[in-house]
Amino acid sequence: MDMFKPECLPILIGSLPVMNHDEAVRIILAHTPEVPLWPQLPKLAGEGMVRQFLSGFPGLKEADNRYWIDTESDDFTDEMASFYQEYMEVIENPALLKSSRFRLKNDTAKGFYTFTDILRSENHVFTTLKGQVTGPMTTGMGVMDQKNRSIFFDDNLRDMLIKLLALKGRWQVNELKQLTSHTPPIIFIDEPGIVSFGSSAYMGVSREMVSNAVAEVTAGIQEGGGLAGVHICANGDWDPVLSSRTDIISFDAYSYFDNFILFKKQLIDFLSRSGLLAWGIIPTGDPLILEKVNGDGLFAKWKNQLELLSTFGFSKKQLMEQTFIAPSCGTGSLTPRLALKVLKLTREVADKAQNLLRKND
Repeated sequence: MDMFKPECLPILIGSLPVMNHDEAVRIILAHTPEVPLWPQLPKLAGEGMVRQFLSGFPGLKEADNRYWIDTESDDFTDEMASFYQEYMEVIENPALLKSSRFRLKNDTAKGFYTFTDILRSENHVFTTLKGQVTGPMTTGMGVMDQKNRSIFFDDNLRDMLIKLLALKGRWQVNELKQLTSHTPPIIFIDEPGIVSFGSSAYMGVSREMVSNAVAEVTAGIQEGGGLAGVHICANGDWDPVLSSRTDIISFDAYSYFDNFILFKKQLIDFLSRSGLLAWGIIPTGDPLILEKVNGDGLFAKWKNQLELLSTFGFSKKQLMEQTFIAPSCGTGSLTPRLALKVLKLTREVADKAQNLLRKND
């Protein structure tokens, strides 16, 4: 497909610190109406970034506010066989995806259904729509089996997890395409762990394991006709994601821009193939920093970064055409007041960037 050019549109990461999905959708539509997304509300049970996308996984058990994968249950082997049978049926006949185990569930992703219901019932004008799915490494390292071992290290469990997430991404593409016919929907793979392999916390995780896992989820989104983004709010080795086939890279430009551009060759290759950057210039990680920043200062910081990146052989106009303006991460852990400030700053900086782009036309 021809690559969509965002031209400095604002885009958000999914989480918000509110308790009502309708309220969350209204806030999103007020600040980023061009590329709105469905909200994740981690203050609600079941909407944490890991649990939210686990429904449909064989052996999933829940009790006492915790969840795990029980591979020793009497019916686990049958559940696993059923999983692969349904997976193959969906691959052979994508129409079956809609009501399959791979759909988002209302009890853990109510924000998706509230979002699409509002868009269907009201006359909103938008450029495209955004969804998200937690990445296989972040999910796999965060989910344990009955012996408290991360399921990412088990070849069979990792394979099922990757396929589950790939089709949950593709399911979102299918549903969102019914609402936007002109521009492909965007699905972000929220995967901070992808730059952290090799650290002590990820001993035993190889570059190949990480790259292959994210590549399969990316392919699931793209095969459905969507644009696949990878959102990373951490710092580390950027080679795997820059060298991947993802369409969009969302990164923490406020904190880690200097490290990001150290991967010069990979970044040049990514941008040369029309890859897009979601420039996370609005800080979300430290409330004390967020209290102090303002739109003028963040815009100036972004312009300096843009100037530096243009020395890699790209015009500022081209870079701006391939840019989204974004927060560095979601706002689910912030206070509602600071979360609203993040959304307002994202809008303000995006408006300033778009004005700059028009001056460069």
